[in-house]
Amino acid sequence: MKTLRFVLCALTALLMASGAFAQTQVKANIPFDFVVGDRYYSAGEYSLKAINDAGVMQITNTDLEMSVNVGSNACGLTLPSEKTVLQFRRMSDMYFLYRIWVRGDTTGREFPRSREERRLAQLHEKPEIVIVAANVTK
Repeated sequence: MKTLRFVLCALTALLMASGAFAQTQVKANIPFDFVVGDRYYSAGEYSLKAINDAGVMQITNTDLEMSVNVGSNACGLTLPSEKTVLQFRRMSDMYFLYRIWVRGDTTGREFPRSREERRLAQLHEKPEIVIVAANVTK
């Protein structure tokens, strides 16, 4: 019975955290071209926000006013994130958006690896994590 109660509390906390993320919009000036999924994005100012509880993120280039919806997965930390950041994996000369963390949250969003990122990993390219500071807007 205690185990069931613990599992229910953990699921409730996870659902509440993903709901809080759905109301958050993150903006960042990304100084390099990057990839999310199998789509390429040019450097510029971007806005990212969850548009539903299923993990679909809307990525908007605010310079061009173009939006794309991309699937993501929940990921977690043991302690709340100290900063709002976008994490990229740099492999070769390419940047792949990897995770989004919002200051004060233990739950973030993680993007699946693209075909190109998987190909580079098979060639034994070592990823370097690159962090871009971001701001939260509601």
